[in-house]
Amino acid sequence: MTLKMLVIAAAAAAGSDPAAPPAESVSSTNQRVGGDLQREIEKRGEQIICGTAAITTPLPEGYPNPTPPGAIEIKHYPTVRRAQVERDGNTWWGMNGAFWPLFRHIQRRDIAMTSPVEMDYRGLRTDAKGNPDSWTMSFLYRSPEMGPTGKDRSVEVVDAPAVTVVSLGYQGSYGVENVRSNLRTLELWLASQSTWERDGEPRALFYNGPEKRDREKWAEVQVPVRLVPKASAVDPVSAPGEGSSEP
Repeated sequence: MTLKMLVIAAAAAAGSDPAAPPAESVSSTNQRVGGDLQREIEKRGEQIICGTAAITTPLPEGYPNPTPPGAIEIKHYPTVRRAQVERDGNTWWGMNGAFWPLFRHIQRRDIAMTSPVEMDYRGLRTDAKGNPDSWTMSFLYRSPEMGPTGKDRSVEVVDAPAVTVVSLGYQGSYGVENVRSNLRTLELWLASQSTWERDGEPRALFYNGPEKRDREKWAEVQVPVRLVPKASAVDPVSAPGEGSSEP
């Protein structure tokens, strides 16, 4: 089951166009820092594609381009309004309990589905199997002007702050073990360089619904990062007697 119920709405909002125009290159402000340095994404009509990976549901306004599968990028996300539900325990079964309140919320407010669905993880370990301590599932609003923030039954609508992340694109199922495996790759990259340091808990972005087979689904795993502070310059030690009133 995993995310099949989660992405029913995305599938309804998607829908491929068999008569779509030829693919065009998509410019990106993402900074490629590792993994596949050559792979690019393209746009065909409303779709964003990369090989067998494709996104057919619109992204929120100002949202950065998806990271190609196999690539590692530094990305800067703006503030985004999102409807979220927090849960703990088993992500496999718990996601249905988070999906339906979110789905009913966007139905009540007549808000179109966007892509991706965001999953924030707290206490997700990469050195052992098992569920994270807790997690949050979020549906994203197309723009921050759509509807008010605040509680709507079991859903909370918030403006998530801007964030800088290092992101690894991948294809595969949306289960937590796949997230964990790709997170290990990101942690190895973080450990291999000295420019960026971890600045928060990981999250995953899921772009597709059940219209895509698991091996073709497009996803990203991300870790918030910040620049490593540079060592401050040390003032030179004054020469003996310099600046002294003593003879």
